[in-house]
Amino acid sequence: MKSAYADLGGPVHHIDFGGPADAPPVVLVHGLGGSHLNWTRLAPLLTPYARVSALDLAGFGRTGAAAGPTTVTANAELLRRYVTEVVGEPAVLVGNSMGGMISTLTAAATPDAVRGLALVDPSVPLAPNVKIDPEIRRLFLVNLIPGVAGWAMRRRLATVPARRRIEETLAMTCADASRVPEQIIVDAVALDEEMTAANPRRDLAYLGASRSLLRLLARPDGYWRAMASLPMPVLLAHGVHDRHVPIGSARAVAARLPHWTYVELDSGHVPQLEHPQELTDHLLPWLHTLK
Repeated sequence: MKSAYADLGGPVHHIDFGGPADAPPVVLVHGLGGSHLNWTRLAPLLTPYARVSALDLAGFGRTGAAAGPTTVTANAELLRRYVTEVVGEPAVLVGNSMGGMISTLTAAATPDAVRGLALVDPSVPLAPNVKIDPEIRRLFLVNLIPGVAGWAMRRRLATVPARRRIEETLAMTCADASRVPEQIIVDAVALDEEMTAANPRRDLAYLGASRSLLRLLARPDGYWRAMASLPMPVLLAHGVHDRHVPIGSARAVAARLPHWTYVELDSGHVPQLEHPQELTDHLLPWLHTLK
């Protein structure tokens, strides 16, 4: 696993997980509040068959906000530049949560750069008659309140230890957080402390991304058009216990786009951390079908 920075209008941190030189490139794209660490359990399962890398999006991980705006659309352009300028050839994108939305927009805008698209519990429009988890709804509504959202996040960063914040996040994103190994938590705590020291106003980057995500979901016509326009093979894999993106919404996407490959997983919102082998068992056969 090699860490490096690329100049893509600012320093963008990325990880090369390795893989055979003649294997197809796969780029892993994390979600809101995540980083390259979200993929450290899945990547080793893919590297025997693919050249695997992951980037930290603008505003997150070691990239921070120096790489530019942290909105979904800005990060979609950043991902496009990463694939074309760093990977240097068409790649398979694997995106989780907000990273799934970003990967979709990148693939729709530049289909020649994307060989295939695997969406892992992506952020998708809320389906009719599907209810959002009350705790998740409350958290995102707070993010929309000017002044209050930034104050609340800064206070939390200053007063709640990193490990407790990470454990609370895992409790909300996993069906069973005990499935996540201790080393993942230790690494996440270290990176969180590093990020806080490097960027005291992390709240601005997070809220910029969060609000842009909510705006796209509130008026989803353009997002639906982007999903419907994708010419490459798409795999949609979704955890049945996802509290952030209800399984009913994923099923609605699968029904609306029946030419996509759709599978359900015994996981919450981050199967790559909770059940990486189960996810791999679906990813690898699908990858082998790509030309």
